[in-house]
Amino acid sequence: MAKPKGQKNGNNKSKHSKLMDQKKNKLRQEAGLRKERLRAIINKAKEA
Repeated sequence: MAKPKGQKNGNNKSKHSKLMDQKKNKLRQEAGLRKERLRAIINKAKEA
């Protein structure tokens, strides 16, 4: 039996996109936290 027209693996693509977006957002968030920590350390060193 032939496959129907349209996206054959749309579900897999959407799941993959969702997971990749989660991963990218997590990396962005971690990078932001790292920058904040470094800024706090630098500010503390300047005050001392």
